[in-house]
Amino acid sequence: MTAAATISAPVRAWERLPVAARIALIYVAARLVTTGFFLLASALSGPGSRYGVAPSLGDLALGWDAQWYWFAAVSGYPEHLPITTTGHVAENAWAFMPLYAFLSAGLGSLLGSWGAGAVAISLAAGYGASVMLYALLRERIGGSAAMWAVVFFASGPLAALFQVGYAEALFLFLLFLALWCVQRRRWGWLYVLVPVMGFTRPGALAFALFLGLYGIHRFLRRRREPLRVSEIAHIVALGVLSSAVGFAWQAIAAMVTGQSSAYLATELAWRRNWIADASGAFVPVEGWVQGAQFWFTQWGLGPLAGVIALVLLVGGVTVALVMLPQVRALGIEVRLWSASYLIYLLLVFFPQSSIFRLLVPVSPLWGALAIPRSRAWRLGVLALALLGQWWWIYNMYALGNAFWQIP
Repeated sequence: MTAAATISAPVRAWERLPVAARIALIYVAARLVTTGFFLLASALSGPGSRYGVAPSLGDLALGWDAQWYWFAAVSGYPEHLPITTTGHVAENAWAFMPLYAFLSAGLGSLLGSWGAGAVAISLAAGYGASVMLYALLRERIGGSAAMWAVVFFASGPLAALFQVGYAEALFLFLLFLALWCVQRRRWGWLYVLVPVMGFTRPGALAFALFLGLYGIHRFLRRRREPLRVSEIAHIVALGVLSSAVGFAWQAIAAMVTGQSSAYLATELAWRRNWIADASGAFVPVEGWVQGAQFWFTQWGLGPLAGVIALVLLVGGVTVALVMLPQVRALGIEVRLWSASYLIYLLLVFFPQSSIFRLLVPVSPLWGALAIPRSRAWRLGVLALALLGQWWWIYNMYALGNAFWQIP
C-alpha cells in the first residue's frame, strides 16, 4: 500500500460520514478541549479568585450571569426595583430574558437541578448552532471552508459559552437558523423564530435592522433578482414583528414594576460599576464614547486617544464588511446581519470585559478566516483560537479577581 493510499483512506472514511456526524465529532472534540481548560483553570484557582480554591466544573458553569438566570427562574422578576444607597436602580433580574432561564428550570426538574438543565441546553444548542453555521456558509464558500468555520467556531475564544449557564448558545442556534431561513426565503418559520429569539437574549432590534437593510438590498436588485409582492409583505411584517419583540421586554418590565424606564435603568446599573458618574438616561452611542475614554485613560493614553481609536475602529470594520473579498464571499445575509448587529452594539452597549461575549452573534464571520485553503493558515487560526479560549477561561474563571475579568 502506498503512502498516498494510507493517507487518503482516513480522508475517504471522513468524507463518507454524514455532515451532521462530522460536525458532532468536531464539536465533541472541542468540548473535551474546553473541559480540559476548565479543569486546568480549577487547578490554578486560588483564594483570591471569585471561585476560591479548586472549584468544581459545576461551580464554574454556574458563575457570573448564570446566577442571574437561575435567580430569575426560581424567584421571578421583581415587582419593585431594588434601589442603591445613592438612589439609583440596582442590578436585578430584569436585565436577563426569561426563555433560557425557564427552559433550564423545566429540563432541570428532570435532570435534578437548574444547572444541569442549563448546561444541557447550552451543549445541545451549541451543536445545533454548529450545524446551522455549516448550512449557512456551505453554499457560499464550499463544504471544506464551511467545515473549517465550524472548527473555528466550536473551538474559538468564547467556546466556553457552550458549557456554562449562559443564553448565548441557544440564541446562536436560533439566530443561525433564522439567517438560514432568510437565505432560503423560508419566511413562515421566522414568525416563530423571531419571538423565541427575542425572549432568549437581546438582539431582536438588530434583526429588525437587518431585515430593513435586506429589504432595501432586494429592492435595489429587483431587476436582476425578482422581488415578489409576497416577499415584500413578509419582509415588512417580520421587520415590524422584530421591532415589537425588541421593545416587548421593556414594556413588560414597565407594566410589572410600574416604572416606564425599568429595563433601561436596570441595564444602566451595570454601567455604573465602571463609571460612577454615568448619567441615569440612555443616550445612543454614548456608552462607546464613555468606554473609549475610560479604557484609554486606564491605559495612560488619555480620553482623546480613545475617541480617535473608536472612530478608526468603526471605519475599519465598515471597510472590512464592505470591501474585503473574503467577507463578501460569505453572502449578503451574513454581511448585513453583521453590520446590523455591530450598529446595534454601537448604539446601546458600553464596551467592557463582556465585549468579547457580546460579539459572538457575528460568528458567521469565521467563514472569512476559513476561506484560504492553506492548511498551515487554517491550523494557525485554530491554534490562535484555542490560545484565545484558554486566555479567556484563565482570566474569567481561574482568576476572576479584577474589574476587567468579568465574562
